[in-house]
Amino acid sequence: MSWPWLPPERLREERHFGRRYVCYAERPRSLHALFAEQVAADPAAECLVGDGARLSYAEVDRLAGAAAFRIAEAGIGRGDRVALLLPNRPEFLVLVLACARLGAIAVPLGVRNRAPELEHMLGDCGAAALVYDMELEPSLPASAGALRRWALGCDDAALFGGGTVEPVAVGEEETAVILYTSGTTGRPKGAMLTHLGIVHSATNFVVCAGLGAADRAILTVPASHVTGLVAILLAVLRAGGCTVMLRRFKAAEFLAAAAAERMSYTLMVPAQYGLCLLEPELARHDLSAWRVAGFGGAPMPEATIAALAERLPGLVLVNGYGATETTSPTSITPPGHIAGHADSIGQVVPGVEVRIVDAEGNDVPAGEAGEIWIRGPNVVPGYWGRPDATRAELTDGFWHSGDLGSLDGEGWLRVFDRKKDMINRAGYKVYSAEVENVLGHHPAVVESAVVGVADPILGERVRAVVFARAPVTAAELQLFCAERLADYKVPEIVELSPAPLPRNANGKLLKSALRAR
Repeated sequence: MSWPWLPPERLREERHFGRRYVCYAERPRSLHALFAEQVAADPAAECLVGDGARLSYAEVDRLAGAAAFRIAEAGIGRGDRVALLLPNRPEFLVLVLACARLGAIAVPLGVRNRAPELEHMLGDCGAAALVYDMELEPSLPASAGALRRWALGCDDAALFGGGTVEPVAVGEEETAVILYTSGTTGRPKGAMLTHLGIVHSATNFVVCAGLGAADRAILTVPASHVTGLVAILLAVLRAGGCTVMLRRFKAAEFLAAAAAERMSYTLMVPAQYGLCLLEPELARHDLSAWRVAGFGGAPMPEATIAALAERLPGLVLVNGYGATETTSPTSITPPGHIAGHADSIGQVVPGVEVRIVDAEGNDVPAGEAGEIWIRGPNVVPGYWGRPDATRAELTDGFWHSGDLGSLDGEGWLRVFDRKKDMINRAGYKVYSAEVENVLGHHPAVVESAVVGVADPILGERVRAVVFARAPVTAAELQLFCAERLADYKVPEIVELSPAPLPRNANGKLLKSALRAR
């Protein structure tokens, strides 16, 4: 199967990063140009809703220009990194667009990160400035004091009260956004999302989900993650629609907002849909405008798919598969094709190449299992300041996903397994090595192993097995982690082992034995 509604003439071969890629022939040439197109098309159309504000495209443009003016006044310009530590509030997108206007690089940071994590990311990207929510000031590391800073809730007038600046011309292959993603070593790496990749990924969501200017989305996943930023905020911006930003997900609040705002599109993790189905007031809400329900980050239980079809018969489910390194979408289920393909993560989106390879990097026959490698104009060229990681994780432009899957003769992509050290907690990726590194700093801990425990709502919970040299309690270890890690990474189950952890003859930790136990 191919995307039948996409005429072949919309795509063409081009050369980028020294390779041939299939790209959208007609497209904006930067993130700023993507936004500017919609401002010109309908400046009065509603663009963003959140925190009591309703902003038109013209108003967002004015605010982005004012913020860009103030940021430029501080001596920050093309190529400089501006970190954003903000929850889901309209200013988040305004500041991403302000950076795009200046040719600066936006670096969104997760609001659930703790000071040691933030310190690493701010230092790693060489941030020149930081814009943060005043309520998050206690999370800032001491090193943030050296940056030019603006606190929303305190410095709003100073940041958004300036004039404006002319947009800076940038190349499509330049970095627009750096998003931090944990690796198997446990040390977060900055994936460099380019203008080219962002425009292609946003366009793919518009094409593959059939989005248009009349669509209204609700953002409940973090704006600082690739799903929130690209699959919702920038995809809806590309379509000329409106995004309603919710700071948190509570099923009752989400459903009430979906009805009141006439939401037509969103993308959430399966656990959130499960919680909506458990909400006793579901039937009382008028959700007739909701037509596209995207999901990803974890498999959607077939029981949930069936329940949604029964309770919301007009809703079209769309599965999506991607990663930070692919600027979100690699594959999407064509609307209306979820039935009969519940085990698939969809069709590869236009412009993207997928290889299924064996351990030596050789292609395997259609339908056979192997590691999923991904290439296209959407794939990042590498990691900020980490040529070692770039060489290890990309081959001839193909990003090594670490997921095992297959691609059949009809173009359906499937995922069978993932790197076993990665835990998927309600769509949040938790790499065991990162948690183990933190536990290793506790003076009582000799060694630890972190594995996932199946959970019917969250998908997996974080479990740590610890061998200690001195008396210590599970609660003490959890508190130690909570001070250094985002809350979703903190082990919910801590088991104290009376003996060293099991290893094989080569000294490798046998996590399989711990999972089985």
